[in-house]
Amino acid sequence: MNEVLVATQHQRVLSGMRPTGLLHLGHYHGVLKNWVELQHKYECLFFVADWHALTTHYEETGIIADSIWEMVIDWLAAGVDPGDATLFIQSQVPEHAELHLLLSMMTPLGWLERVPSYKDQQEKLRERDLATYGFLGYPLLQSADILTYKAGLVPVGEDQVAHVELTREVARRFNHLYGREPGFEEKAEAAVRKMGKKNGKLYREFRRRYQEQGEPEAREKGRALLEAQQNLSLGDQERLFGFLEGAGRVILPEPQPLLSHASKMPGLDGQKMSKSYGNTISLREEPASVEKKLRTMPTDPARVRRTDPGTPAKCPVWQLHQVYSDQDAQKWVQEGCQSASIGCLDCKQPVIDAVLAEQGPIRERAEEYQARPEAVRGIIADGGEKARDLARETLEEVREVMGLDYS
Repeated sequence: MNEVLVATQHQRVLSGMRPTGLLHLGHYHGVLKNWVELQHKYECLFFVADWHALTTHYEETGIIADSIWEMVIDWLAAGVDPGDATLFIQSQVPEHAELHLLLSMMTPLGWLERVPSYKDQQEKLRERDLATYGFLGYPLLQSADILTYKAGLVPVGEDQVAHVELTREVARRFNHLYGREPGFEEKAEAAVRKMGKKNGKLYREFRRRYQEQGEPEAREKGRALLEAQQNLSLGDQERLFGFLEGAGRVILPEPQPLLSHASKMPGLDGQKMSKSYGNTISLREEPASVEKKLRTMPTDPARVRRTDPGTPAKCPVWQLHQVYSDQDAQKWVQEGCQSASIGCLDCKQPVIDAVLAEQGPIRERAEEYQARPEAVRGIIADGGEKARDLARETLEEVREVMGLDYS
């Protein structure tokens, strides 16, 4: 990730999670550990994506309602800190829906139909009727989630990069349509003069090099220069971002994908851990249940007897060792399995111990929050107020540039 781009858009990160059931270790290793790390580096907003859950579970709203508070408790128990991050529920910030509606008026239908996950999800979820307007439009709702907060960074896996790219295209189109405010160039020139003689000259040079010669480096340096200006208002900064690129004022900044660590937590059968595969261990599952699941999980089919040598690469337990065991333990597994000097239960025990040790503190913190449900609801209420204040600012600006401010 380019550090110049990280510095722009106020280092704001946005990420959400659908409430469709109990969280499992796949969620912890794939998302929550990343959130805990990000909250100490950026201004983070994490939200319960309940409207997104409706796109695939619209006939099972009870699952959504029952899952919301348990999921928030899982977040808190995993180490997400409301003192460092803003936590809220999507549907309690109606500005998401308003921006989604307004963006839908100018987003070409073909953009949504070509999002890779559109046909992929329809294929995977054949048992559900997904021929709905909401399902087609959910990538645009994701764009509205991001653009509502002018988030600069969106943590995603490689399979979600296309959604961020759609958001960038939508923002670009919006700015092209509505960023040409009356007197734009005069206002931009006035803002350049506020930068002072030296910085103004430098900005003009970066602008010339980018627009005449197409140098990406000049664009990045120009954006970094603007970000460092203390005497420019946010409006002037956004105006000069657009002026730098030969466009209008940047009302909705283009976000960047922040590729999360490639962590595909293996399930009990060796496939990716997923509720749809029935191979999960819940984040707060009882120790006895965890131990039973791990003890009975399949191993290398070649090891019929204790004395049969095996191949770790063919065993789902080996994948868990790659997550939970250090190099010495992995070497012990490799040598012991291939020589049949250890049995499958011997091999599983370090994984059992590591999973239980990981879950212990999470379970303890969760019990504390379960005993204080009013505290959890208070955290979400406070986060919702903060999120809505930010969202209102964006929507006021959007309505103004679209000519919808009738006051």
